[in-house]
Amino acid sequence: MRRWVIGLVCAGVASATTAAETCSREVFEAVVDEASSTLVSLTQKNTPAFQAALRRLKDKRGWSQEQFLKEGAPLVQDATITDFDRKSRQLLVKINAQDTATADCRLLAELKATMAALVETQNAKWVYMFDKVARELEK
Repeated sequence: MRRWVIGLVCAGVASATTAAETCSREVFEAVVDEASSTLVSLTQKNTPAFQAALRRLKDKRGWSQEQFLKEGAPLVQDATITDFDRKSRQLLVKINAQDTATADCRLLAELKATMAALVETQNAKWVYMFDKVARELEK
């Protein structure tokens, strides 16, 4: 029985070591690159559509450029958007603070989760902002 337990412990250590070896710096970089690419795609997809929606609202309301800047400001900056931005900054700080040089698989899992949370936060921000403009366009 004792040999069996020792064998399990040794196997666990060996598999942990093997798993740690597979978490190279390149794997960490790939996780960051994938999330970065997703964030860039979100921005490239949503920015033109959001700007077009804002222009439709400006035209619908007959706002001058000055009025548009004043009246449209709450559509792009309010407490909820500020909260999304705060959360994103916190996630970026957490990502930048991670030591990828150690290539620890536990850190890789944490990095993946943090990057996914960042993408989710940015996506939620876009959904929220589009919804705000859509509601204004319906008025």
